[in-house]
Amino acid sequence: MLRSLLSASLMTGLMMLTSLEISSSEAKEPAPLKTLEKDQIPKSMQGLPLLFHENFQSGNSKHWEPTDDKAWKMIQQGDNQVFSLITKKSNFEPPVRSPYNRALLKNISVSDFIFDVKLQSTIPDYGHRSLCLFFGYQDDSHFYYVHFGKKMDDHANQIFIVNDKPRTKISTKTTPGTNWDDEWHHARVVRDTESGSIKIYFDNMQEPVMTATDKTFLSGRVGIGSFDDTGNFDEILLFGKKVE
Repeated sequence: MLRSLLSASLMTGLMMLTSLEISSSEAKEPAPLKTLEKDQIPKSMQGLPLLFHENFQSGNSKHWEPTDDKAWKMIQQGDNQVFSLITKKSNFEPPVRSPYNRALLKNISVSDFIFDVKLQSTIPDYGHRSLCLFFGYQDDSHFYYVHFGKKMDDHANQIFIVNDKPRTKISTKTTPGTNWDDEWHHARVVRDTESGSIKIYFDNMQEPVMTATDKTFLSGRVGIGSFDDTGNFDEILLFGKKVE
């Protein structure tokens, strides 16, 4: 039923942005996609084409390039399949201090974009429980990422740039922390390269939980992962301007 609802939604709203309906505490899989009202996003970002959609129901992760293949695998949740980061700290050694666990979307680089992801933390609760999303990815030592950390500090629950040196916080706004539990959540990254704006949303798509302004990387790949925790990922959509 989930997949039929998803297909219907995509058929009617393929060129529109989407909002993921947050699942109840008893839900075992991500909820179906629903279209966003246009006034919920900046005018400059409206009408971006859908470049990629992934629900992993094919049972493989062929569109993704992990930095450590052994750290990721497909798992079954009820009748749903998700891409799971199963290793707390992978064997990948970053060139500079930055997240260890990364899986990048293959063959697509974007400038302006909206990156929607369903994600589920699978690590026992602790102060730095976290997951990450990557964007503007040039190579392993040049990119941005957002760290959704349980408790905010200078190295957690912030937007970061990695520019050939250890990650540097660039957030101009954040929150005291990301309220992780064991359920599925909805994250969104909105990037406007003309202004340099980066806006991060978590569950509430009306108000960003983090913001930053930076023009260092004006295009790049996107990805999923964590600094050194485990988690599941599903229902991924990328709207944007493709860069050849």
